[in-house]
Parts: sequence; C-alpha cells; structure tokens
Amino acid sequence: MSHSSTPTDTLVDRIADDTSTQHIPQFNLTPPPHAGVMGVTKRNGRKEPVDLNKIVRAVTRSAEGLYAIDPMRVATRTISGLYDGATTRELDELSIRTAALLTAEEPEYGRLGARLLAQFIEKEVTGQEIHAFSQSIARGHEVGLINDRLLAFVQANARKLNDSLDASYDLRFDYFGLRTLYDRYLLRHPTARTVIETPQQFFLRIACALSEDVPEALALYRRMARLDYLPSSPTLFNAGTTHEQLSSCFLLDSPDDSLESIYARYGDVAMLSKFSGGIGLSYSRIRSRGSLIRSTNGLSNGIVPWLKTLDASVAAVNQGGKRKGAACVYLEPWHADVEEFLELRDNTGDEARRTHNLNLANWIPDLFMKRVESDGTWSLFDPRVVPHFVDLWGADFERAYETAEVSGLAAKQVKARELYAKMMRTLAQTGNGWMTFKDKCNRASNQTAHPKNVIHLSNLCTEILEVTTYEETAVCNLGSINLGQHLNEHAEFDFDKLSETVRLAVRQLDRVIDLNFYPIESARRGNLRWRPVGLGVMGLQDVFFQQRLPFDSEAARALSAKIAEEIYFNALSASVELAQERGVHPAFNETRAANGELQFDAWDVVPSNGERWDALRARIREHGLRNSLLIAIAPTATIASIAGCYECVEPQVSNLFKRETLSGDFLQVNRYLVEELKKLGHWTPEMRDRIKLAEGSVQGIAEIPESLRQIYRTVWEVPMRSLIDMAADRGAFIDQSASLNLFMESPNIGALSSMYMYAWKRGIKTTYYLRSRPATRIAKTTVTTTEQATDAVICSLENPESCEACQ
Repeated sequence: MSHSSTPTDTLVDRIADDTSTQHIPQFNLTPPPHAGVMGVTKRNGRKEPVDLNKIVRAVTRSAEGLYAIDPMRVATRTISGLYDGATTRELDELSIRTAALLTAEEPEYGRLGARLLAQFIEKEVTGQEIHAFSQSIARGHEVGLINDRLLAFVQANARKLNDSLDASYDLRFDYFGLRTLYDRYLLRHPTARTVIETPQQFFLRIACALSEDVPEALALYRRMARLDYLPSSPTLFNAGTTHEQLSSCFLLDSPDDSLESIYARYGDVAMLSKFSGGIGLSYSRIRSRGSLIRSTNGLSNGIVPWLKTLDASVAAVNQGGKRKGAACVYLEPWHADVEEFLELRDNTGDEARRTHNLNLANWIPDLFMKRVESDGTWSLFDPRVVPHFVDLWGADFERAYETAEVSGLAAKQVKARELYAKMMRTLAQTGNGWMTFKDKCNRASNQTAHPKNVIHLSNLCTEILEVTTYEETAVCNLGSINLGQHLNEHAEFDFDKLSETVRLAVRQLDRVIDLNFYPIESARRGNLRWRPVGLGVMGLQDVFFQQRLPFDSEAARALSAKIAEEIYFNALSASVELAQERGVHPAFNETRAANGELQFDAWDVVPSNGERWDALRARIREHGLRNSLLIAIAPTATIASIAGCYECVEPQVSNLFKRETLSGDFLQVNRYLVEELKKLGHWTPEMRDRIKLAEGSVQGIAEIPESLRQIYRTVWEVPMRSLIDMAADRGAFIDQSASLNLFMESPNIGALSSMYMYAWKRGIKTTYYLRSRPATRIAKTTVTTTEQATDAVICSLENPESCEACQ
C-alpha cells in the first residue's frame, strides 16, 4: 500500500486491476441464495453487480505474511453480510470488524484488521483528492484546521516531506491502535467529518509541527511511525493546528483565603479545562468551617461549598462535549475540614456536600505518618490561624506545627490512626483520596533549593511535581518511550537505541514549551521560567514478556532500575546540550542541580559508573540545564493503545481483556502468551475457554508449566510490595514522579494501611488510584464449553476516570 497511489473506488475494487495479485487464485464462489442479481453501490455512487472474488482477493492480499490466520473466514463472513444495494464502504467495514472479532482466537487477526483499516482510511483520504502529505496539510489549512506556520514549512519542503512517507510503517499497527488513531486523533473535515490525513501523514504533521528543520522532523517522524515514542494526547491532538495547546498538565496553587481569590481560581480552572488541560489544584489555604469572617462577623462554611461549586464548573466546561473536564483537589491533613473532604466522593449522604466530578488527593507531611506509626494524636487547624503551614515542609513544618499545638491553636484533635483509617476507607470505597507525600516531594525536587520555592501539590495523575505560587501556574509537557520497541532481534535490551530516543524526545518536549498556547498568563510565566518536561515510559511489561522474566524477579527489577538510570542520564545530557545551544532556563541558579545535586542524591543511591556521572555533574555546573525537570511517568492508557503495548510500568491486568472502540467492543488475548502456548501445542479452543472461565488468569491451568505461569501472572497475582520496591528503585532517577496505581482485589483497611505505610517508608513520592477487582469486572462474554455456556468476566482496559491529557 502506498499513500501516493492512484485512487480507485473501493478497497475491493483495487484488487481487480492490480496485476500483482494475479497469483491469488480465483474462487468459484456462488452468491448466497438470496443474492439473485445483487449489486453493490460504489463510493462514487455507481452501482455494479457483485463480484465475490474481489472480496476474497482484497482480504487475501491483506493477509500476506500472516500465516496463523485463515483469510477466507473473514472473506466469507463479509460475503454473508451482502444485500442488494450494499455499499462497498459497508463491506469494507464488515471485513474490518470481522477480523477484529477474531483476535481473541488468534492475535494475528488484529494485524489483518489493521491492514484492512489502513486501506479503508487511505480510500477515505484519497477519495477527497488528497494524494500527498503536502496536499493533506493544504486541505487542513483551507478548512481552518492547520496554522500558517506549519503550512509554510511544509510548502517550502514539500518534495522531501512527500517522499519521506513510508506506508510500510502502517504494518506495525495492531487493529485497536489504528482504530484509536482513526476514531479520535486524525484530523477530520469540519463539516463532512471525513478524515483528511492518513496515519503516516498524521505522524509527519506532528513531527513537522514540533521541529525546526527537515532532518529533525524526519528523525522524529520515524520514531513515532515505528511506535518507538509518542507525545501525549494534547500534543497529538493539536500540534500544527490553529490552536496549539500542547501541554498536558497544569498545577494551580491554592487560592488565597478571600472571595476574590477563590473566584479568580474558578476562572483559571475554567480556561484550562476549556483547552483540555488536566488540572491539579490545592485548597489548603482556605479557612475551615466555623472560622470567623471578620468583614461580616459571620462564620465560614468551610471548603466544601466552594468545592461543590468547582465540581459543577469542571463538569460544565467540557471541551465542547469532547470530554468532561478533569481536576484533582489536594488538601493537607492538618486542615480542620479534612474529614469532610474525605467524604466528598461518597455515594451516600447529603448531595450538597458531594463532588462526583472532582478527584481527591491527600498532601501528607511526614509528621502525620510518624504520628500514625506511633499511635499519636493529630491536631487539626484552621488555615486562617496558621497560614504559614502551607509554605513549610520538612523540619521547618514540624517545628511550626508543634509550636502551634503547644500554643493551643488547634481547632480539633483526633487520633492519627483514626484519620488515617478514614483515608484508607475513602481509597477502598472510591479508589480516590490518593496518598501523596509532601516532604519527599519537596526534599527530592530540583526546584526547591531556594526556601521560597515550594511544591504544594501534584497534578491530576500524580506524576508531575513542580513549584507553584499565585503568580506562577506549573505546566508540564509529556511524552512516553515505548520500551517494548527497544529490544534487538535476540530480545536483549538496546540501550544505544534508548539513548537516541531519549535525546530526540527531550528536544521535542523542550520545543513544545515555546510553541504552546497558554490559556492563562500565569501558566506561560511559570513554564518559560522553569521549562520542565516529563519524559516517561510505557511497555515495561512487554520487555519482561519478551525476555521471559516474571515481573517481580530480581532480573526484572534490576533491568527496570537500569532503564530508569539510562533515561535520566541521557535526558540530563540532552538538556545540557540544549543549554549550550539556547541558554539555561531562567531559574537555573535556584535549583539543586546548580549546586551539583542530582535526583539520586536525595535517595542516598549511588549510580553505576560513577565517573560518567561526575563528568555530567561538571558539565551541568559549567553549562547549566535547559530544563529544570525532565522525567515523569504518566498513565499512558490511550497512547499505549496506539502503540500496541502495555501501559506505563504496570503489570498486565489480565491475559484476556476487552478493548472498547467507537465501532464496538472486542476481546483480545495476550499475544505473548498465545505464542508460548502454540509452541507447547496448547493453544486450542478448550484452552481459550479455560482462560476465559478463569477471568484471564492461567495460574490454575496445570498444563502450562510453572515457569510460564510465573511470567504470565496478572497484577492481581503480583505482590504489591514488589511494585512499590520497583517504583522506589526507579524513583532515584525520576526527578518528578510516577502515576503509581496500586491494586488489591478485595481492599480491607488493615492491608491498605500497611501497604501505604510501606510506600511512605520506601520513599515513594506519590501514589495514584487504588484499583480493586470489582471495578474492572464490567463486561461479560459467553464462553461455550462441551457441557454448558458460562458467563465469564473479562477485564476492560478502559478506565473511565483516567486523565487523557497525561496519556
């Protein structure tokens, strides 16, 4: 397939006149009895008699090189859907859906579905007389989607760019990845709603929009087209368009304790939400319920009514119906309204005191965890009385807190363990109320060398940690490396390739800072001063599957840490090079790096090959850094689907799962497991049904060797201590944080208490959702055995509350 080929009317039509397909045999196919002289309606509106061989040849040609599938199954099911007057577009779609439905039996059908869909997309584009990349950009500009800057760049380099497209990269897609791209990312004509770019034109558009010259654009294009690396969704949605809001995350400091400040923050949140920003917002400065209002001599209603208003605003400003707004509110546990805060997501109680659209997070100082550990008393305060608490951390906070206690300023005292248990209850019942640790976040941040610079919160997905003030809104730009694409033909990890990808990605992310549209001035001010980026990863589980490593094995843990170290080293190296070329970020002298301190120093970790790190420290001292922060591991759910890999650094949820697309829901099976079972001669319909009945687990299937059962455990079968330990090992080389989901099949307060206490002691900065098994058991499929039909629960990979901005 070539995107510059001469268009024909339909996918099935192109086979008839293609001499390269003459080796495909003709089939003596008779139309179904009801067919009569059935005709099909072509895309140009012309009708012609049905030629069943065209359908067969189209599917068979697309299946070339896919030896585990039977293309005739797809072709015959497509033929069975014929009716008089059926459109060729409908037949193409039927072939695509049929292939997708068969992926639960054989993963290669997903490749076939992707190839058929790629050709379908090509026909949609070329049917509008768009045959080259430059034509796609011109059409986008003509209808008001593409900006003048990108148009000028492409027009000036049209021949080189047109010739650079490689349609063979489409063969790398799995059906669900390409379907996601088609349904949600490719530019569509504003009125006709047809796509005006192919997948390869899409990737080249993004690359050109984020590059300064053709060589840089082509290098970035190839990384993305090969699915080695992908920027986050806002960048993919908007790069090169007339509204380039490319950033993923925004962090807003708490409004000051005044009516004017609170309403100004509502406006900031609304503007950020309008342009697809995922928002983190602190509320720790707002006075608590019962606090005196001197101007009216009345008493405050506390933070809950304000958050109820914010909740409605977040729901109302929903990007024009594209998706609802998304925000997370952070509160410190000394705030006197903390207990009511923890009830905001409850499904029972007074609806006037519930916020079902806001996510909640606890911003916890070490002193609280120490009091929990010692079964001590915890004091709650009105922020109006202790306004300085918010801007203190570590020993300074502990001294101020204990002084306030001794001075009798507390509004209330509770048992620390009782409040901690309420936090665990909120997590168990809602998955919300995320545990994030204030002191480690500040102690281990490059931005907090100067006492005036304080981190007050994280973002919506808890991977971003940046300084905020009322004048500076923190912003971050994200992208993720597909680790599964960085192994050589012997399944050895290719660290040289990883280095190249990291350096290219850092340059791209830094470029976003200058191109980006900032919905509010404080965001522009903060981002240009600190120039932070968040380079993350996905597909760690793919690496372990390819190397046949159990997720929690010592070898897997060592490899995970080494990958993190190499990414951090190369990211810093790239930022030094950028500083030499373009200058340091304006706040460099206020960072720990200016004093030679790097992330692992805050973890008391000694990196490997100390000499190269010493040389890098010297270069940083001499030349500075272009970016104050470089590494953050985001959830990646959507872009991981595009890339066809497992999300971020998590184990698989199930060996059998449901993929949701706009064209339907489809079951998919772990392709690595299928290959193993084929080698053993165990991939049979009976085995598929047994895995379905076991809810995607293989632990109870004795025919599968124990060594393989260890490799193919699900996240419900991997100890959470291992996930926390691996996160801590990586943390020494992550200067922001990671969206660390934790999983517990049936949460109970005791186990949760121990798990989060352990995470704190291991130095984890932030945690994300608590995932419980019932929350993923949302779809059923019928499994037929020899004796009965059984309803089997299948895990869904779609998280309805996840932040698309961070993916």
